[in-house]
Amino acid sequence: MGVPDSNNTSELLKKLGKDLERMRVLIIDRHSSARNSLRMILSTLDISAIHNAGTTAEVMRQVKAYDFDIIFADYILEDGRDGQQLLEELRQKHLISLSTVYMVITAERSYQNVVSVAELAPDDYLIKPFTAEQLQARLIKALYKKRFFERVFTHLDNGAFADALAACEALLGQDEQFLYDILRFKGEILNALGRYEEAKAAYQQVLDHAVVPWARMGLAIALRGLDDLAEAENIGAALIEDFPEYLAAYDFVASVREELGKLAEAQETLQKAAAISPNNSTRQRMVGDVAVRNNDLDAAERAYGKVLERHRGSSLRVIDDYTNLTRVMLDRGHAEGARKVTQELRRDWRGNPQGELAALIMDSLCSNQEGEPAKARQALEKALAMHESMQDDSEQSGLSQKIAVDLAHACMASGDDAKAQEILGKVAAENHEDRDMIAQIQGVFAKTGKEEAGQSLLAKVGREIVELNNRGVLAARSGNIEASVQMLIEAAERVPNLQFLVNATKAIFTLLARKGWNEDMADRALRYLQQAQAKDPRSPKVVSAREMYFQVARKYGIEIVPIAGARNPGDR
Repeated sequence: MGVPDSNNTSELLKKLGKDLERMRVLIIDRHSSARNSLRMILSTLDISAIHNAGTTAEVMRQVKAYDFDIIFADYILEDGRDGQQLLEELRQKHLISLSTVYMVITAERSYQNVVSVAELAPDDYLIKPFTAEQLQARLIKALYKKRFFERVFTHLDNGAFADALAACEALLGQDEQFLYDILRFKGEILNALGRYEEAKAAYQQVLDHAVVPWARMGLAIALRGLDDLAEAENIGAALIEDFPEYLAAYDFVASVREELGKLAEAQETLQKAAAISPNNSTRQRMVGDVAVRNNDLDAAERAYGKVLERHRGSSLRVIDDYTNLTRVMLDRGHAEGARKVTQELRRDWRGNPQGELAALIMDSLCSNQEGEPAKARQALEKALAMHESMQDDSEQSGLSQKIAVDLAHACMASGDDAKAQEILGKVAAENHEDRDMIAQIQGVFAKTGKEEAGQSLLAKVGREIVELNNRGVLAARSGNIEASVQMLIEAAERVPNLQFLVNATKAIFTLLARKGWNEDMADRALRYLQQAQAKDPRSPKVVSAREMYFQVARKYGIEIVPIAGARNPGDR
């Protein structure tokens, strides 16, 4: 099943000719003349379904409306970002599938720099200027590879990792040119499934024959999964030293260092990566978060400010970007600057209930710092009323947990400790494994001079979680699966944190596997699974629960419902 030589693509072109005619293509370039030129070249390949986008906002509209087979993106976009960053955003938001061919168009003089900082490599690069023949050859090669991995990509897009792993195994030996690609997918899938020893072996198989950064990275991830944090950090740090522009390694090393309690080193590592790729808003947000936990408010304000600046006027902006910056400005005593950001928040999110709620909360916090308690209380009362009405509206129930903590802070600052503790207790229980959320909660108690009350609340929440979990576990060990399911459902309903949601999901599907399919119970389990996935799609616990759903559904011949937001191992 070998690919014809790149200089002689006629055989493969003949095979793909009819398919090319049916393919839908998106051209992304801020210059209409460049788009028209590429459209003319594509028309010689009999491709007629060609769409254009000159802005990122138009790209988002198009990918939500159509499924594209091929995307050509100029490296330089209209808003200062680049085509590679756009690819990362499209993949992270699951707006394009892994089977979509994505090519970046760049000038020859910048090609090496473009490739060296690629965080999520496209399928190929087209170096300007290029001929129709060159485009045709590169496109055929990319399409062939997509066809070769078609089954793997389909399973990954559906979140069916075990099936994707089986598809990888089936490809071994079919085409040696893709051997390392197969092993890479295999290792990433094994890591995603939490099968770290097997992932370690797969990556070691590659490293025994070739020193490639992605295999070293995968090995480090496997070692972290095996709780060998020191060795994972060593491999990650060596990877950064040998390949200083392999930016995913910085994120990994920073997270491991924070887990080891090296908060200052974690922040420094992230800042180095952010300096290399300053337009990556996701990483700038990470810098801000870790800087807050490290009490480096100056660095946090700069990072959050960059995020907001990058997303200003963009469809990618989120409410938390405004409140993150406002919160840090208030912590630094910059009430006037915080007011300006809040005004921007209110203007940009006018008509959005969550945006308006966030603005009211920030108004209250600003007024308290400015020494105007009456205004603070007035804004808080409006915020509490709006928050209460939103709890009864399923379409508005997904309030940012950070904003909920800010609401509790406003309550505490205005003297309503009971309401504040009610909100904070709920957030802490639902996010007890999220160190960022726990740190923000602790910060509220520290800012209001009530550290002991905070320690007491978090300890109480911890005890309740352990007690709820133990009840379900003990029932399961006794063999009473029905009682165990009911207890774990109760736990998930009372405290919908990741642990309880996953436990309840697995318990329900275990019951269905033994007793037969029940539509109502299956729907409940799917709801829990979707909630867990929304919290952390990367968690092996979530992946394991999803695999159990697939297994039981297949047993009874039930059509599998795609779980929105399933993460592909290749999303980097």
